[in-house]
Amino acid sequence: MVTGARALSLVREQLFATIEEAESHLERFIVERHCSSLLQRAVESIGQIRGALTLIELAGAQLLAHQTLQIANDIPAGAGPEHDEHLMAICRGLHVLRRYLEQLRSGQDEMPELLLPAINALRLAGGEPELPESYFFSVRLDQRPLISATTRLGLRERQAQARRMRQMYQVGLLGFLRDVNGVASLRLMARALERSAALLHDQVGGYLPWVAAATVEGFAQGRLTATRERKQLFARVDRELRQMLGNELHEPARSTLKELLYLLALAGVEGAHPQEVMNAYGFERLGFTDAQLEAGKKRLAGPGHAVMHSLSAAIREELETVKDLIDLIETELRNGAEQNRLPRSDNFSRLYVQVGLLGKTLEMVGQENAGQVLQQCLPNISQFRDKSLVLDDLAPLADALLLVESLLGQPEGQGSLIDVPLEADGVQVSVANYQLGEAQALLHREAYKGLTDAKRAIGAFLDSRGDALHLATVPALLDTVRGALFFLGNPRAAELVRACTGYIQRCLIEGGQACEPATLEVLADALSSIEFFVESGGTESQDGTPEILDIAAQSIRALGWTSAAA
Repeated sequence: MVTGARALSLVREQLFATIEEAESHLERFIVERHCSSLLQRAVESIGQIRGALTLIELAGAQLLAHQTLQIANDIPAGAGPEHDEHLMAICRGLHVLRRYLEQLRSGQDEMPELLLPAINALRLAGGEPELPESYFFSVRLDQRPLISATTRLGLRERQAQARRMRQMYQVGLLGFLRDVNGVASLRLMARALERSAALLHDQVGGYLPWVAAATVEGFAQGRLTATRERKQLFARVDRELRQMLGNELHEPARSTLKELLYLLALAGVEGAHPQEVMNAYGFERLGFTDAQLEAGKKRLAGPGHAVMHSLSAAIREELETVKDLIDLIETELRNGAEQNRLPRSDNFSRLYVQVGLLGKTLEMVGQENAGQVLQQCLPNISQFRDKSLVLDDLAPLADALLLVESLLGQPEGQGSLIDVPLEADGVQVSVANYQLGEAQALLHREAYKGLTDAKRAIGAFLDSRGDALHLATVPALLDTVRGALFFLGNPRAAELVRACTGYIQRCLIEGGQACEPATLEVLADALSSIEFFVESGGTESQDGTPEILDIAAQSIRALGWTSAAA
């Protein structure tokens, strides 16, 4: 028997007609609460919908219809305002169901995951717990992959390092939960989990950090959205690590493992570690990406709302137009000065119009003060044609444009154009802050690049079994990093980098110390911690959470190297 989306044509016309009837009866009942027959007809129609979907075995749609019917059955005749939420949930559920079936009718593949938001909304309205993202995902969870041991450390030392790795994971997790430096946070989490997997490989639950490391790597590479549920999942991983450190016989929750495997399948990346995990558990990547899933959910719920993003792009275009006009006027002024005559151009009028449009656009999106800064420039622009203009006359407008550009360049969620001061001094200060921020960003990029190159060189040193030539440039690279951190006002981080440089120079290059993988892993832990600190903007922890520089200092002490910062 044909089932699923291919069988939809068998019941298509009747199914859509029944959905329309159910929606019509329900809408009338919302207005005429005293008419219980309308509610009863709606319930009967929803029951028929569920029966038809059960017949053709359309899993996600069948479950959505079932949840809708459950809520509808619980609504009494003459339902008061206390049932408004339930009625709206039913209406939304029917709307999503109809849109989903329309997509299947147009030839799109089955994707029951699209229906989970509507299903969970109905479950919450009925007092039931939400279903997890992985509800429709099938995988065997009884597999126990063998994880190779990469360390010869004793149990006590492995436990100590594993606790330090959990601290490192917590630092990255905190940034991830707060949506701060998401990529850097995920990278740090992956590093901590990889090390934890190697250190805890012989425990009952040693497979969990091994799987979680692959999932975090896939999460970053696949650019998955950091939803509330996914944040909670990675927080559960931290709790599992805590229990594993306290009890080597602890068995991680199967639900946590399944969620991790689902996200890995959704990420669909081709890295060695993610592929190894997928092979071990016998599944392949899903037939859709996270971006496609989110786009599909928005299509079902209604048109997406990316207005602010579109407006930002429009503002940038208007800003570029104004800057181009200023460049043209500047060229005309220089040519006119050489020929001892005033420029005659309609660019002044165009500049007046474009600056006015840009100011009004900013005001329209609620950025009144920034718009007023530009509006205050208009009287001067209107006089440009009628007076002997010099380049200095363009300075106030250039400052105002730099201010707008700096505010558009702020990280999402930080700062606001609404708080722009209107005084001239305030504009100049804002521009100066922008330029200072650009310089600081350059130093951060240089420091991050230096740390990345140094870690790559250490990896090559390990792969070559101790060829010190690979480390020749590392001290100079780390000195550059140290200088950047010092000028950025992070003396402790700079001192920790100096300690790493000293260890590499004295022990690995000059001392010819044996190339021990475990030792180099600890050195990499220190550099990874400093790298995360740099990528996070170089800010100290203020809320009692594990400080990433403390973890770097602990790693340096574990190397047997002394430092004032450690």
